Amino acid sequence: MPVTPSQCSLVNVFAENVRRIRKQLELSQEELAERAGVHRTYIGMLERCEKNVTIYNIERIALALGVEPALLLTRTESP
Repeated sequence: MPVTPSQCSLVNVFAENVRRIRKQLELSQEELAERAGVHRTYIGMLERCEKNVTIYNIERIALALGVEPALLLTRTESP
């Protein structure tokens, strides 16, 4: 039985981290996409857990956000 991206906890962790850091940096999805060299709709799909991200794009997005790639895959404690 295939698993959709939204059913994978690590996809959700990645999406939450990208959205949180992007908003902390006050970047729009379009600005982040431009910095990372990807399409704006791709960032939206990642943040909504509609698409699975590649290792290659994890690195590109991390560089665009100014963080280590591992940070995007690390579960953060909720306040």
